[in-house]
Amino acid sequence: MKFTVLSTSLDPESRSAWMASLAAAQLGALGHEVTHLDLRADPLPPFDNVQGAGGCYDHPAAARYHAAIAGADGIFLAAPVYNWGLGSGAKALVELTGSSDEGRGLHGAWFDRPVTFLISGGLDHGYLSHGAFALGLMYDFRCVVNPHFVYATSAHWDAPEVPGEWLAVRLARTVERGVDLAARLRDRDYRSVWEL
Repeated sequence: MKFTVLSTSLDPESRSAWMASLAAAQLGALGHEVTHLDLRADPLPPFDNVQGAGGCYDHPAAARYHAAIAGADGIFLAAPVYNWGLGSGAKALVELTGSSDEGRGLHGAWFDRPVTFLISGGLDHGYLSHGAFALGLMYDFRCVVNPHFVYATSAHWDAPEVPGEWLAVRLARTVERGVDLAARLRDRDYRSVWEL
């Protein structure tokens, strides 16, 4: 199967990016085709909703991210939590790749995708900080959000890029369940749009 792993943090020492790398490696080891994109290495333009004249949709990264999301059997979205919500990189990514406008030939890449969250936060009690974002993906794009996700803080890492025992097990299990969800939903034969 095809999976896209998206790292949306801009922090050079991002723990969510470490989780994205570990998840991509696990998916590859399981024999899946993996596209791993990181906003730090492949940045997006600011979202201006302009097509043509050098607007955001003409940026080379916009097409790359859109194709990687639209062509995936499942998405793993790694993001940091700041101030009780996901970091701005995740929102900017969805704004650009989720735009739909039939008149301009735009169709959101996120429709009907199974999405698994890999979240890094600073406090243990912020583990549902991605909930509003996940709900938006479900309502706006009919995404199927994996109820099994990772929420890890700095205490869950033994060293940079080295997860502690609990995190290693949780991440491996989350990836396995993300693969299972994507496999079960893979053969659906419809394509959602904004209108119900």
